[in-house]
Amino acid sequence: MNKRILKLVVLALIVAVPVLVNAQCKGFTKKECLPQIKPYVYNGQLNSAVLNEGDVAELLLTFYNNQDYRIYICSQELLGNVEFKLLDTDRNTLFYNKDHDYVKFWDFKSNSTQQLIVQVRVPQSEVKKEIVNSGCVSIIVGFKE
Repeated sequence: MNKRILKLVVLALIVAVPVLVNAQCKGFTKKECLPQIKPYVYNGQLNSAVLNEGDVAELLLTFYNNQDYRIYICSQELLGNVEFKLLDTDRNTLFYNKDHDYVKFWDFKSNSTQQLIVQVRVPQSEVKKEIVNSGCVSIIVGFKE
């Protein structure tokens, strides 16, 4: 009977922990990141995830003709200088924040309706350690009205 209860508790934790971590990431994004998009208007899409050192994530977004945009990458400090690139669908680099002292946002005007890829890379720690840092990374998109 005790083994059965233990299995149920472990299963419940396996299911609950990712949900709780994601909820904390959403809370971080709403509190710390959304205010940084101003004077642009937040587009309402919450794109956030918990990433580990060395992880790369990509998001395909649609941008509309004649619209001004701000892409803002918000991350927890313990992750260091998070890199982001804006790529076209042929994977040509349109913007790379590493070339601009790791700025956290880029403002641009879309000259056509197009899909672009936002690629985010969390730096790998230079120090070898047993526990890898992980933290919330959010991609926030705003537009001018």
